[in-house]
Amino acid sequence: MIMYLLMMLTAAAVSYSATWGARLLGNRLKLFSPIRSRDTHSHKVSRLGGLGIYAGFLAALVVASQSFFVKDIFRGNASPWGVLAGATLIVIVGLADDLLDLRWWVKLIGQSAAALVVAVWGVRMTIVPLIPEPVVIENEIVSIVLTAGLIVTAMNAFNFIDGLDGLAAGVAIIGGAAFFLTAYWVHRTAPILDRSDLATLLTAVVVGSAMGFLLHNWFPSKIFMGDSGAMLIGLLMASAGVVSTGQISSGLYDRVNGIPTIIPILLPFAVLFLPLLDLGLAVIRRTAVGRSPWSADRGHLHHKLMDIGYSHRASVLLMYAWTCVLAFGGLAFVVYPWQVVLAVDVLAASIMAVVTAWPYLRDKAPGPGPRSEAECEAEAEAGGQE
Repeated sequence: MIMYLLMMLTAAAVSYSATWGARLLGNRLKLFSPIRSRDTHSHKVSRLGGLGIYAGFLAALVVASQSFFVKDIFRGNASPWGVLAGATLIVIVGLADDLLDLRWWVKLIGQSAAALVVAVWGVRMTIVPLIPEPVVIENEIVSIVLTAGLIVTAMNAFNFIDGLDGLAAGVAIIGGAAFFLTAYWVHRTAPILDRSDLATLLTAVVVGSAMGFLLHNWFPSKIFMGDSGAMLIGLLMASAGVVSTGQISSGLYDRVNGIPTIIPILLPFAVLFLPLLDLGLAVIRRTAVGRSPWSADRGHLHHKLMDIGYSHRASVLLMYAWTCVLAFGGLAFVVYPWQVVLAVDVLAASIMAVVTAWPYLRDKAPGPGPRSEAECEAEAEAGGQE
């Protein structure tokens, strides 16, 4: 645990410093994106924050490759460097989009290329975790295509949710922390000699990099992560999920209480549930009116929260709370009996649903109806007597 935390702190420190440098560079060169009608800010802000997140990830990965215990992850294993290569490519694509506003199909080609780099030289799905038995993927091409598709989906999901100051970074921190604790606990309690794990390292680094960036990105934001940062986080989270899913057949999850096969499925989707939900709703909403799924609008979940009466900060905190319920609700399945966890999760989700809808319900609640003439006269008489 100590080494993973040190890598997390390394990523946080470098990310904070590099984001500060990206702020200065963006402001000096006036690398601002134009303010759009759907934006929630009214002043020009640089979108070079992805450089800070990438710097934190890169530094922590290089340090880890030379550090006690975690360097075992790199021994005879090219996967971490494959993930780094894909991350580098997606940051370049994201920066180009942030500065030049690429066409959606050009960006999709770039996303697909980065995902394929990870799938070919990095991590790769070898198992589809179905119930009652996982299905082994024996065809290499199918494995690569499924992995790339999952990574592209996660990248777009995080990119779509990045619409309020601190939102995407905070969701990454909370979800990544739950993922990190799960991956660490599974390996810590498993009867194996080498307990180092790439998924644990990746999630630790994601959390650290997002923490360093968030200090600059909290409302009112001084810098945005841009497409480069959001897509980078999505790529790293998806890569960690692929690594965890591939460990099902190893027996590592057999010690989990209750339905062990579903744990690797549950947690990645629980962590990414809000981004994936926002992505799915956006695709349905836009295609229903004949628009491209990648065309921008002001209909995301965070926009809806502000529309019903939540402030900018309150909307972000509410999304944080939902992420906590979903991510740590999924984590609890690893530790406690699933029957107890399911009951608590349903209760927590019900409470959150009421809290989320409260401004809408309050405004829609019927007020006192019009008073009768007799009631008005009685009130006037009472006032005269006083």
